[in-house]
Amino acid sequence: MCTKGNMQCSVCASWASLCTDISGELRSHCCLNVSVGLSANSSQFTLEGEPFHILGGSVHYFRVPRAYWRDRLLKMKACGINTLTTYVPWSLHQPERGVFNFHTQLDLEAYLNLAAELGLWVILRPGPYISSELDLGGLPSWLLRDAGMRLRTTYPGFTEAVNTFFDKLIPKVFPLQFRKGGPIIAVQVENEYGSFAKDEGYMHFIKEALQSRGISELLLTSHLHNKLKSGGVDGAIRSVNLVSAAKLLFSACQPNSPAIVIDYWTGWYDAWGDLHHVLPPEDMVSTVREILRRGMSVNLYMFHGGSSFGFMSGALTDPSYKALIPSYDYDAPLTEAGEYTPKYHLLRDLLSRYNRMLCFPDMPALRYKESYEAAIMYQHLSLWDALSFTEEPFKSSKPVNMENLPVNNGNGQSYGYTLYETTITSGGILRSGDHVRDRALVFVDRKYIGLFNNQTLQGRRTLSLLVENCGRVHQGRDLDKQRKGLVGDILLNTIPLRDFTIYSLDMKPSFIDSLYQAPWKTLSETASFPGFFMGRLFVYGYPSDTFVKLPGWEKGVVFINGLNLGRYWSIGPQQTLYLPGPFLNSGINQVKLCTNQNLSFWDKLS
Repeated sequence: MCTKGNMQCSVCASWASLCTDISGELRSHCCLNVSVGLSANSSQFTLEGEPFHILGGSVHYFRVPRAYWRDRLLKMKACGINTLTTYVPWSLHQPERGVFNFHTQLDLEAYLNLAAELGLWVILRPGPYISSELDLGGLPSWLLRDAGMRLRTTYPGFTEAVNTFFDKLIPKVFPLQFRKGGPIIAVQVENEYGSFAKDEGYMHFIKEALQSRGISELLLTSHLHNKLKSGGVDGAIRSVNLVSAAKLLFSACQPNSPAIVIDYWTGWYDAWGDLHHVLPPEDMVSTVREILRRGMSVNLYMFHGGSSFGFMSGALTDPSYKALIPSYDYDAPLTEAGEYTPKYHLLRDLLSRYNRMLCFPDMPALRYKESYEAAIMYQHLSLWDALSFTEEPFKSSKPVNMENLPVNNGNGQSYGYTLYETTITSGGILRSGDHVRDRALVFVDRKYIGLFNNQTLQGRRTLSLLVENCGRVHQGRDLDKQRKGLVGDILLNTIPLRDFTIYSLDMKPSFIDSLYQAPWKTLSETASFPGFFMGRLFVYGYPSDTFVKLPGWEKGVVFINGLNLGRYWSIGPQQTLYLPGPFLNSGINQVKLCTNQNLSFWDKLS
């Protein structure tokens, strides 16, 4: 076994870890002996003046329960990875203008310090746009309150918001750079801008925004393999994203720099209604072997995907709109629940042969998983009875999209559902004019009549439209057009409907918790939809990881002890939701389902 440990610098009082470089020599990244960080000459990277290959793996702190950060990073190190890469999601760190969150699950500094403690270098990818299959690519939805907003450009409304965010973010990571004694050896400037490229000055702005705040480590840009000639910036190494060795011929675009595949895709993400994507283990290892044979550096995206809990997931628009599932398993070497796969074992074997002088740590033991008894759902609350627990409804002559609602301290609504109600006085045909984003349930006198399509209505009625934001797209040139809810007029015959009462149902924890005081009813076969269902799951002893199955439940959201696990939908491919042990209590756990469509079973959640 290797003898590796940590030491504390007597000058800066920061912890630095001992790590093994590519030659097998033990080194420290303490401030006392740091002179040169990661550098690039015409053929290779060097670190502290010595040849260095980046063997990276992506693990996102915001997709892994904090209690499991150490477990996942230890498993990565045991595979032979020497560098952690992570994105920084602006939308999660700044949910409202002037409101920042770098605590608990989003404690980036703690995550990076843990990487240093374990002897991992870090490539930081702070965006501001990150894609990563997140809602709006990780950009906060309140940016879209500006009708003229041009995301990912030097439009003043965008650059001012970026500067405000970087003013909070960069001071937190500044002391964690290599030259300051920390683990960060490189920083990525934006993400895949070559496939967007709406503003020639934008990448220069982002680079200056980073460097002017003290970022001094090597800069990288990320490019799709066929977009290497655009979207870069002077002074930053161009790196490539790809899925197969057939796309490796890109050295001519950057003849005087070492080659790095910053994202080698170990699998892929999934959309609702599609099949689960799988990349055979042999194909993955074959490509990694070829990358290493060519003397290139590589980062595995993802090494461990985790879960896009809550409403974090984005969507696709090409060729048509499809929302993404909450699982970010990605068919990666570590599963969504942190289990080893054949990819992991093949990769560890390959890297152990590639680094013959490197002594790999033992593989951490797997965590126990439990199959608990079914949770009994015993109470029901209709949507209509829950409305009194929302923010004060908003009156408007015309429909107002989610982002422009006067809620959340003037920041609009980011996620969840919005209910639009108005009165109709005559019959006719109801038409959306393609103004529903993304999915609407239609009610007349609060009786469900179907999903939105051309509906025939009669007489004076209360018309209700419950509109679900299924996820904003995470990439593409239409980011500016991702407003949700009703984004224009709804017509009855040819006349636009007017005089709406609008309820915001963003499903925040505060709202879910407030429902304790609601007039819940004993569950019976007369329960109406949409609505909320409450039950209990009993856990004996210390809680273990498990998966939530929802046989017979069609579509909705699962909350465990007030935490939003994510959406479920019977169309698949995802059939279970990962429930980490740290989210559970020993004894009684509360289960709430927000369901917006009918179901065939309603007595059990197994």
